[in-house]
Amino acid sequence: METDYLTIQATGQHSLTIKKSRFITDIAWVTTEDEAKAFLATVSAREPKANHHCWAYVIGEHDEIQRESDNGEPSGTAGVPILTVLQRNRLHNVIAVVTRYFGGIKLGAGGLIRAYSNATSTAIEAVGVVKRVRQREMTLAVDYANYDRLNHYLTEEKIATLDTVYTDNVAVTIAVDLDAVAATQQAITNLLSDRLTVTLGDVIYNEVPVEINASSHQDTSES
Repeated sequence: METDYLTIQATGQHSLTIKKSRFITDIAWVTTEDEAKAFLATVSAREPKANHHCWAYVIGEHDEIQRESDNGEPSGTAGVPILTVLQRNRLHNVIAVVTRYFGGIKLGAGGLIRAYSNATSTAIEAVGVVKRVRQREMTLAVDYANYDRLNHYLTEEKIATLDTVYTDNVAVTIAVDLDAVAATQQAITNLLSDRLTVTLGDVIYNEVPVEINASSHQDTSES
């Protein structure tokens, strides 16, 4: 990936019961189809007595790879709804597997669509979503007399500090959004009257939490 993108905060699981059927959603971050297939195999092996293991995944910077499966449910009632929720939340490099234990009450096509959609949405909300933002590492070497001023500035500007090394001076490594590198370097240089050494480092990804819109859930109370 060479752009900022949304994905899940962590691999996780969430379950809910709808009209006596139990839906268990496992969701994970994956970067290849092999990883997605391995995750699906793990979930299927863990729940061998389940009636269905329905799934969908989106992989690639532009979601070049999109797959879904109803796994025995009526066509279009499981895999597509799961995939649609991933797309609606603009998630990348994610697989969701919804395992169903049938409870004896048929939900109908509309009920299944709502159930699989809600199972996926609530799982995403449970694990959380982050924006993976490309940032540049920048190491600032300052003397001890200027460290407090630098630290105060970084705190006020909410700039992430990755590491601090104390030797004959203080070397503070920070992460700055790519489009703000030059301006941040200039601001700190001015703040400290050029009494520092700046070393630019690698481009990395940092994760910023994103609030989930719970109102996007499908209603599963009736079918």
